[in-house]
Amino acid sequence: MNAAGDAPASPGGRASLQAAPAARSRSIRSRGRPSPEDAAAIDHELLGVALELFLEHGYGGTSMRQIVGSAGVSKTTLYSRYPSKADLFRAIILRQIDRLAPSTSLQSDAGPLGLEEGLRSYATRMLAASLHGEVLGVNRLIFSESRRFPELGAAAAERTALGVKRIAEFVRTCAQGAGRECSDPEGIAEAFICMIRGWYVNVILTNRDVPAAERERWVGRAVRALVRGQDAW
Repeated sequence: MNAAGDAPASPGGRASLQAAPAARSRSIRSRGRPSPEDAAAIDHELLGVALELFLEHGYGGTSMRQIVGSAGVSKTTLYSRYPSKADLFRAIILRQIDRLAPSTSLQSDAGPLGLEEGLRSYATRMLAASLHGEVLGVNRLIFSESRRFPELGAAAAERTALGVKRIAEFVRTCAQGAGRECSDPEGIAEAFICMIRGWYVNVILTNRDVPAAERERWVGRAVRALVRGQDAW
């Protein structure tokens, strides 16, 4: 769930994705090694094209050859950056996390949020982002194809581990600030992330369009239930 402000935009049309990388590739070859700005732009285009093809044709239905052709770059350009589809997919996941900037939901302009407020803010923001656009598309892809392609599940597991680590640090910091003991912040963080994930998966599997107010009410109830047990943490 990205994990779903900072929500990623939906992928643009393929024609616009093709022209820019093709022109840039020719320009780079004439100058030699690309500048850092050119290299970043090429990475951006490659991930955008790959994401569009994955969402349109499925992970299994997309080949590296198709990505090369749609991006208008050489095989060397693609394979030197992403040796496999698995590497491309993992990079797409990490880019989504980077765009969502989940850590910012744990603080305000005045500083870090309190425990309940921070968890509520994090859950609300991630769920909102994950129910729309490319984050939703990627999650549906993981659900439908991870059995045939375990690398999709591995990328999702890495994303979950990053979320657990982030929340565990937040829980630990809040406990220290309140003068409380917290013997297992990782376990609390894992329970929190899985709680959010369970609600999200249920919504996706039932194809429900959940109003924001209903989602926020659920988040409030779930977070309160978790926080009320903090004396036993």
